[in-house]
Amino acid sequence: MINNAFAISSKNVAAKLKTAIDKGLCSKEAAKRLLYYKRNEVLKKKKQSKGLILAKQFIDPIIFILIIATILAFLFQDWLEGIAILIVVIITTMIGFFMELQARKSLETLHKINLSHLFSRVIRDGKIIREKTIMLVPGDIILLERGDVVPADARLIVVENLMIKEATLTGESLPIDKQTNALRSSNTPITEQNNMVFKGTTVFSGRGKAIVVATGMNTQLGIIQQLAINAKIAHTPLEKKLNKLSKKLIWLTLILAILIVFSGIVRGNDMLLMFQTGMALAVATIPEGLPIVATIALAHGMLRLSKKNIIIKNLEDVETLGATNIICTDKTGTLTEDEMKVQTLVLGSQLTEEICAHENHISSKVTSKNDFETLVMTSVLCNDVSLKPHERHGDSIDLSLLDFAEKNGFNLEAIRNKNAEIFKIPFNTKSKMMITVNSNQVGYGIYVKGAFENILSGCNRILKNGKPEVFINKKEWFDIVNNLASKGLRTLAFAYKKTVSKPKKKILFNHFIFLGVIGFVDPARKDIKPIIKSYKQAGIKVIMVTGDHPGTAKKIAIDIGLLSTNATEDTVILGNDFKSTGALSENKKHQFLNASVFARVTPEQKINIISFFQENNNIVGMIGDGINDIPALIKADVGIAMGIRGTDAAREAADIILIDDKFTATELAIKQGRIIFQNIRQFVVYLLSSNFAEILSVGVAAILNLPTPLLPLQILFLNLITDIFPALAIGLGKGEKTIMKLSPKNPKEPIMTKQLWHTTIIYGITISLAVLGITIYSHVVLELSTNQINNMGFYTLILAQLLNVFNMPARYLSFFKNEITSNLYIWGAIALCLCLTYLAYITPAVSKSLSLVTLSSSQLLTILIFSMGSLILAQIIKRLGGTI
Repeated sequence: MINNAFAISSKNVAAKLKTAIDKGLCSKEAAKRLLYYKRNEVLKKKKQSKGLILAKQFIDPIIFILIIATILAFLFQDWLEGIAILIVVIITTMIGFFMELQARKSLETLHKINLSHLFSRVIRDGKIIREKTIMLVPGDIILLERGDVVPADARLIVVENLMIKEATLTGESLPIDKQTNALRSSNTPITEQNNMVFKGTTVFSGRGKAIVVATGMNTQLGIIQQLAINAKIAHTPLEKKLNKLSKKLIWLTLILAILIVFSGIVRGNDMLLMFQTGMALAVATIPEGLPIVATIALAHGMLRLSKKNIIIKNLEDVETLGATNIICTDKTGTLTEDEMKVQTLVLGSQLTEEICAHENHISSKVTSKNDFETLVMTSVLCNDVSLKPHERHGDSIDLSLLDFAEKNGFNLEAIRNKNAEIFKIPFNTKSKMMITVNSNQVGYGIYVKGAFENILSGCNRILKNGKPEVFINKKEWFDIVNNLASKGLRTLAFAYKKTVSKPKKKILFNHFIFLGVIGFVDPARKDIKPIIKSYKQAGIKVIMVTGDHPGTAKKIAIDIGLLSTNATEDTVILGNDFKSTGALSENKKHQFLNASVFARVTPEQKINIISFFQENNNIVGMIGDGINDIPALIKADVGIAMGIRGTDAAREAADIILIDDKFTATELAIKQGRIIFQNIRQFVVYLLSSNFAEILSVGVAAILNLPTPLLPLQILFLNLITDIFPALAIGLGKGEKTIMKLSPKNPKEPIMTKQLWHTTIIYGITISLAVLGITIYSHVVLELSTNQINNMGFYTLILAQLLNVFNMPARYLSFFKNEITSNLYIWGAIALCLCLTYLAYITPAVSKSLSLVTLSSSQLLTILIFSMGSLILAQIIKRLGGTI
C-alpha cells in the first residue's frame, strides 16, 4: 500500500506496486495479493445476537431487585406475590426485546433497498473484466464511468472530464474535478487530493482509469470505520438516571426492612413473621410498575414515531433525543436541497450590483433586458441536458440553468429550434469550458461557458446594455468573482460571438464577448428555518458541522436563521482551529461553546467537537448521512441518519433513522422524547407517593397501636392493580402542548429532583392522612370490627391513590384542563381499577384471600369523603406553592 500516492507520478506508483498500466496484474499475482491484503471490505461492528439483545434487557438495577424479591417471596412460600413479580419482570423484558428486534428488522429492510455495487471493471491479464469489488487488490487497474461507486482508494492515470462527488467522505457538496498530475506537497489533505479517488464516493461525470493503492480497512473509508468501531458508546441519559434512582430505592428498601424487622423483634413479635412483614413492606417501597411502565411508555413513543417514518433502534434513544440540548448536523442534503440552483447574477450592465435570484425569478430587477436575455439564451444553448421530460437528467448545473430560464419566462424549445446546434466541444478538465456552435437566421452563434479565468482569457469585449464594449476592467471582475467564491458560491462565466461563415471544428478561442457570471448554490431547504426557530424557543442549539467551504456554510447558516445577516467571517470556526480541548484558552473555549457553524471539518475533528460539547455538560445529537459522519454518529449521545440519501454505513452507525430524510422529523422525535421524560417523571412521582403512603399508613398505625389498614395480600393487590394501570396511562399521555417552548432539562438533573422528592412525600402524607383518619374514625367513633376497619382503610387507600393521579400536572396548569384530564387512558385506567376492585369484592375466593367484608352504603360514602379529602388537601398545598 502507498500512503502518499498523490505526491508521486502515476508511473512511479505503478512501478512501486509492480503493475502494468495497460495490462494490469496477472490473475495469479492478484490471487497472491488477495491472500496477503485480505478482501477489499470494510468491517462493521458485529451484529448483536437475539440472545444478547434479550440478556441486555435484564441489565437494570430495578429488574435485579424484582428478581431478588421474587426469590425471597418463593423462599417464604408467598407464591402469589412471587409469581406476580416474576410476570412483571417477564413482560418488561419481552417488550424491550421485541421492540428492539422490530427496529433491527426495519433497518435490515433499508439495507436490502440500498445495496452497494458488488462488481467493478478491472484490467487483468490485459483484458477488461468484471470482478467482485471485494476481490480487488493494490496494483489493480480499475476503470470508472458515470454512476460508478469507487471500489477502492486509487491513483488516477487517465481522466476524461472526470468529476467525483465526495460529499459522503469529505462533506464537500460540489463534485470535484479530477486530474492526473502529482501534487507537490506530501501533506495535502484528502479534500485537495484531486488526483485520487476514494472508496465509497461516486463518479458524477466523465471517465477515468486508476491504480488501486489501498483496499479494505486501509482505505480512507476503512480508517473512518475503524474510528467508529473504537468510539465508546456511552449509556443513555435515561439509563443513567433510572440506575441512580434504582440505587436510592435499593438503600431505602434495605433500611426500611431492617428497621421493621428490628423494631418488631424488640417488641417481642415472632421473628419469622417480622421477616415476612419486613419483606412485604420493603418490596412495597419498590415500584414494581416502574420498569414495565417505563418500557411501555418508550415503546409507545417508538411506535408513534415509526408511523411518522422515524426508526428508533433502542427504546432509551427516544428519551435521549428529548433530553438533547445540542443538535450537530451536516449541511449538504440535510439543511440544503442537495442540488445546485442559480443564486446570483452579475452582468456587464450591472457590475456594481449583484442580482440575487430569490425564487429564481429576477427578470424584473435587471436594468438591461438585452444583456439578461443573451446570457440566459447562452445558458440554454450551451447545455447538455435534453428538453424531453423523461430524458431531462444530467449535470445539476445544466439542470438548474434550464430551470432558471423557464421560471423567468423563456421558451426553451423555441430558443433551441431557432438556434440549431451544429456541433459542440464538450467540457474537459484541461480547458475547463464547453462550446457549442449554433446556426440562426443571420448566420452562426458560438456560445461558451466555463471557469471564469479561462473564459476571461479569450474575451476582449463585454456586453453592456446590448452593445459590445472594450473589456478594460478585468481586474474589477476578478474581485467580484473572488467575492462570490468567498461566499461559497460556485461560479460559471458565459461568453459568445457571432459569425457569418460556418466555424471550423477547431475553434480559436479569441475575440469573444463577455456576458457575465452566474453564481450557484445548494439552497437551504424551505422547511428548515421554522424548525430552527422552534429549536431556539425550545432551548436547543443547532450547530452546522460540515466539510464544506466556510463561505458556503455561512451563507446557508444565514438563510436558515443559524446566523444573523450581519454575521462576520469569524463566526465560522474552521476545523483546523479546533485543536486539543485541553489546550484551549478560556476565550477560545467561550468562542467555541457559542459557535453555530464549523466548516472544513474532518471526521476526527467532528468527534472532537462532539466530545467538547459533551464534556461541557451537554446532551449532543448528531445528524449525518455520509461515510465521514460515522464516527460522529456513534460518539454522539444520539446519532441520526437519513434513510434515503444516507449511506448504508451511516444508517448502521446511527441510533435513529429518518426514513424520508426530513430534518423536520427531528422536531417530532425531540417533542416525543420530552413528553416521555415528563411522563416518566409523573408516573415515578405517582408510584413512589402511592407506595410511600402504604408504608406510612402501616407504620404509623402500628406505632399508634391501631388496627392495620393493610394486610400483605392487600399490599400485593394495590401494587399490581391500582398502581400500575394509572401509571401506565400517565406514560401513554400526549404531554403538555407547550412542551417545545420549555428549556431542555439540565443533563445532570436526576429523574427525581429535591423538589420532586418533596412533592412525592407531601402527596404520600396526604393519602396517609386520609387512610389513618378513616382508620381512627372507624375505630374510635364508629367502633367497627377489626376487619371492617381494615377494609375502610384499604378502600380509602385504593380510591385516594386513584385520585392522586390528578395531582400530577404542573402547578401552573388548570386543575380541570391539562394533559391528565384530557388523557382518555387515565379515565379508562380509573374505571378498570374500580371494576377490578369490585370484582375482587364480589368474587368469593378473591374476597376471602383479601379479607374483604360487606360494607354499608354510609360506610362507602365515608370512604369517598376521606378519599376526596386527600385530593383536596394535596391541591390546597399545591396551589399555595408546597409542590411543583
